[in-house]
Amino acid sequence: MARFKTDYSLNDLWQDALGGTTAMFVALPLAVAYGVVSGLGAAAGLYGAVAVGLFTAVFGGTSTQISGPTAPMAIIMAVIVTDYSNTLSEALMIVMLAGVLQIVIGLLKFGRFVAYTPYVVVASFMTAIGILVMAIQVLPMLGSAPAPGGIIGMLSGLPDALRAINYSALAIGCATLGVAISWPKRLHRYLPRTLAGLAAGTALGVLWLGDAPVLGPVPIILMVPDLTLPSIDFLLDALQPALLLASIGSIVSLLTALAADSLTRTSHDPERELVSQGLGNLAAGLIGGLPGAGTPVYTVANIRAGGHTRVSGLICALLLLALLLGLAPYADPIPLAALAGVLFKVGWDLVDWSLLARLHRLRGEYAVTIVVTTLIAVFIGPIMAVVLGMIISFLAGALRVGQLELDSVISVPMLDSVFLYDDDEPEDADPFSARVGMLVLKGSLTVASSKKLVRIISIDLLEHEVVIFDFAGATYMDDSAATVVRQLIDLAANEGTPTIVTGSSGEIADTLEAFDVLHSVPGERIVEDQDQARGIARQILGLDPA
Repeated sequence: MARFKTDYSLNDLWQDALGGTTAMFVALPLAVAYGVVSGLGAAAGLYGAVAVGLFTAVFGGTSTQISGPTAPMAIIMAVIVTDYSNTLSEALMIVMLAGVLQIVIGLLKFGRFVAYTPYVVVASFMTAIGILVMAIQVLPMLGSAPAPGGIIGMLSGLPDALRAINYSALAIGCATLGVAISWPKRLHRYLPRTLAGLAAGTALGVLWLGDAPVLGPVPIILMVPDLTLPSIDFLLDALQPALLLASIGSIVSLLTALAADSLTRTSHDPERELVSQGLGNLAAGLIGGLPGAGTPVYTVANIRAGGHTRVSGLICALLLLALLLGLAPYADPIPLAALAGVLFKVGWDLVDWSLLARLHRLRGEYAVTIVVTTLIAVFIGPIMAVVLGMIISFLAGALRVGQLELDSVISVPMLDSVFLYDDDEPEDADPFSARVGMLVLKGSLTVASSKKLVRIISIDLLEHEVVIFDFAGATYMDDSAATVVRQLIDLAANEGTPTIVTGSSGEIADTLEAFDVLHSVPGERIVEDQDQARGIARQILGLDPA
């Protein structure tokens, strides 16, 4: 469970300040853009970032996670504003209801079940959201107002937008997108690419292309909803979108927490995390803010910059509040096309291009789930897409329910004296040295295995100089487990730890290939049995000539 450090020092504060400040610069332009996309306005995005960020930092179950508005929540909120509410107060009431549902999910300890949502459903939903985000930005990039109705509304308004194209707006949007794409990685730590792109587009609009539509005044007055008791009919209609907000926010938050665990080698408390997310969204609805969730891009930026306790999240939220209150009047000249350029880059990154490229190699049930979920989310709506995607995925999974039991995942430190040496062990060798670690994967590997796999690899295997993944005893691997194994192998590669894979064959080998799990493992390190793995390990450690 994430806790405050009892020996917190000035160095800890400095590291958390660096992490929180970096995350704030990443979150600032996105919060403004998500607010505009949602239909609630730029200020709603900032207030949502402050409310959700503060509550999850103080009460959350993940010490390094940064929460705030996300593209999925903004798109769902846009649907709620247009289709499920007649007034702003009703839209914010749905946000508060979603927060209450998240609190209930956490208190009832249902967090572990929320994380069981199949990977293909989540990936398809995120891909559809990315497509929608890019589609919605087409009209602002041309200098026209965004049209309601998602991609259908965009296509309907495109002819008029092309006839009245604003070339200044188009130039600003393209320049912003170009900077966001080409911004050097070495500078990203000091100035995030989204903020660099927004700054470049704004400067272009202010200094030269002043006839492009701009953001205009950003109100800093809280949009407090009408807190009169809603009718039963409204609550029944609001339950569906509120449940979707709560579900998607919970899934994204818990997946982000799992990623944070793998980077920091810690363990999060899912129930506490969901309660804090619910409190944050309840507060966001009360002050007129956009709902949010744990966000990978903010969280990774925080961790990479040095943030390692919940103080970093607190600093990020407080800095956003200070900027909102102090700099809001200066946001008027930001071109809408610049925000569109930033969001177009975000939408592109949300699409799981590698999964789509391998669609023809996946099993039939996965391919059907991906195609149906994505198309329905893009052309009909995200709410229906998630419901149908879950139904299709669980019906397909029911056919294999007898196989979805994790038999064992064993982490084995291999003593040098037993595994590496025959008769050539040095006389002064440490008898307890274990430079090679082996992860033995047996039985059925499913989404249920994910957290255990992360815990084992993070705590044990990365301490070794060589890691061996042994799949000889594995009988089944689903999409979620394959994705987690890929993340773990990539984590070992990023840490500079050589990886050897042995024993993969049949359906396991097909799944590993379909999801490109072994892309970071050189071909000569993918072997048939442990004897060959031992020979490769000796070569890596310099005991045998290559």
